[in-house]
Amino acid sequence: MTVEPEFLTMARTAYNTVAENYAELVRDHFANSPVDRAVLGLFAELVDGPVAEIGCGTGLVTGHLHGLGVDVFGIDLSPGMLAVARRENPDVRFEEGSMLDLDLPDGELGGALAWYSVIHVPWDLHPAVFAEFYRVIKPGGVLMLGFHVGDIVRRLEHAYGHDILLDAYRMNPEQVLKQLVEAGFEPHLRLEREPQGQEKSPQGVLIVRKPR
Repeated sequence: MTVEPEFLTMARTAYNTVAENYAELVRDHFANSPVDRAVLGLFAELVDGPVAEIGCGTGLVTGHLHGLGVDVFGIDLSPGMLAVARRENPDVRFEEGSMLDLDLPDGELGGALAWYSVIHVPWDLHPAVFAEFYRVIKPGGVLMLGFHVGDIVRRLEHAYGHDILLDAYRMNPEQVLKQLVEAGFEPHLRLEREPQGQEKSPQGVLIVRKPR
């Protein structure tokens, strides 16, 4: 019997706990985040074919992309978050799954999005995750990552009104891009912005393509 990695169990438990509060706190995120709206709009323009948001949480971004006309569905490992996502976005498909082993055929997707979800994966496992993303994206398809910029791990013990236990790994854009290229992707866009509001670090976005 395969033992699930501790970080997956930790993330599932934490997000099951905070799901309802999390949904309320982020509900108006895009109204106050023109940069995020812009980069998601760009992503919507670049993709061709079905898109998976991997680590979709409560479906906020999945629903936003659906509203932009993207053929998108969500994948998350937290049943609690997925319950909220399905309630909030009844016209969008959501599935339970892990980014370490996606239940998708090779080359199935025109694009994939991991919006602040890889941040809960230990750094040494990022190459395996990026290889899995590469596998499921078709030639010419697009991958976009959103993440906190830095080189530390934050242990969250209280968040969204609950006591939890969750690690958040800040990511070095140069290192992440190097790993994505090693996985086979080609660079397309790199963006870094300063912290806003309650953010504690710069925020990064990378868009890469799988060669045709």
